[in-house]
Amino acid sequence: MNLLDPKTWQPTPLLGGEREVVEPATGESLGVVSLAADGDVGAAARCAAAAQSAWARTPHFVRAAVLRRAGDLFAHHADELRAWLIRESGSVPGKADFELHVAAQECYEAAALASRPLGEVLPSEQPRLSYTRRVPVGVTAVIAPFNAPLILSIRSVAPALALGNAVLLKPDPRTAVCGGLALGAVFAEAGLPEGLLHVLPGGAGTGQALVADPLVPVISFTGSTAAGRRVGEAAGRRLKRAHLELGGNSALVVLADADIEGAIAQATWGSFFHQGQICMTTGRHLVHASLYEEYVERLAAKADALAVGDPYREQVHLGPVIDRAQLAKIKDLVASSTARGARLAAGGTHQDLFHRPTVLADVDDHTPAYAEEVFGPVAPVRPFATLDEAAVLAAAGPYGLSLGIVTRDTALGLELADRIPTGIAHINDQTVNDEAVAPFGGIAASGTGARFGGSANLEAFTELRWTTVRREPADHPF
Repeated sequence: MNLLDPKTWQPTPLLGGEREVVEPATGESLGVVSLAADGDVGAAARCAAAAQSAWARTPHFVRAAVLRRAGDLFAHHADELRAWLIRESGSVPGKADFELHVAAQECYEAAALASRPLGEVLPSEQPRLSYTRRVPVGVTAVIAPFNAPLILSIRSVAPALALGNAVLLKPDPRTAVCGGLALGAVFAEAGLPEGLLHVLPGGAGTGQALVADPLVPVISFTGSTAAGRRVGEAAGRRLKRAHLELGGNSALVVLADADIEGAIAQATWGSFFHQGQICMTTGRHLVHASLYEEYVERLAAKADALAVGDPYREQVHLGPVIDRAQLAKIKDLVASSTARGARLAAGGTHQDLFHRPTVLADVDDHTPAYAEEVFGPVAPVRPFATLDEAAVLAAAGPYGLSLGIVTRDTALGLELADRIPTGIAHINDQTVNDEAVAPFGGIAASGTGARFGGSANLEAFTELRWTTVRREPADHPF
């Protein structure tokens, strides 16, 4: 596999034109990929549907073996894939290594999924065998974003394939290689039969074509809440299932008894990991009033000490944001927040696509960078006086993805977490966590619940069929 030349992964160019693969840190072109047109989506769906039937009948241990080999190949090609994740998506090396680790684990967990019990025997009022069985949905569409391109593609692709489905994968065109074409190359080398995985880089139009295609009954979408609403609405009109993992504005709640040094370590990682371009990013810091001023001071000092630069050529903590549109959004939210009275305690500046980690103090409900998902390295900090106030503040807003609580009293932390509706909660850890074995998903504007990990994958990518068997044909009154 030659991962240095994306063209080798597209022997038959798609019909939607070409797009340069651009390194955000330098603006350098890393190659050219072809994008999908509507006709490519339809052709890929027909090819996938034709190939899927035989794959569904393939013994589970054969499918599992392909997934295990794919997992091994993510480690075998780690150096090449790491370079693409760093250069194409702006990841620091540690984040790239984390994605590679999770990608391999997703494949191994999916391999185990292939042999999971798929049904149960039911009691019946009739003289018959009655049972349920999970069967593949057929062709699954996976629409993945730019921010963790490998993880957010593989976590749907791997289980869908393991359970006997074919997959149409649309990576974000900004990360078409590490979020799409690399997966296609890995699975081809792993021995996945042709026609089962189609990589279709493209924009919103490609996503719309995937949702509309009559051969695609299930869509797995990860992205913004605004785009997710459109996907969900379009899927609903066509009576299709849409698994939606969307945005967030997650809170880190620091209680009065917290070790402040440990809390700052959580806060720094939660807000600034991958430049804040993570759906689980700590977007709201809620700190007990007795610790508030020291917390702001320490977090600002930590932010000022972080190195920002080219992650491929320098040792840095933060790399570039993905593009100028995202940079403009971050700048606007910081500027409008300070204009409304927020205090800029650290950062607030940028050079090219490198935005400094930023700390905003004295925020309230009307501070834009506190009320909205920033998707950038911005940490708004707000004090609270009581546990009741902390619970109300943390539960406020449209999102419900992740939650972190820092306290020496873990039982109290669990009690508080029960009062704050989110899909994920961590006591004495920050909000950005992911494991292949754990269910993942948010509620409210953050999505349609846990759709990834373990039994959630089984439900997401299969249909439950009821079957009965009689010795003789049934006797009916007429």
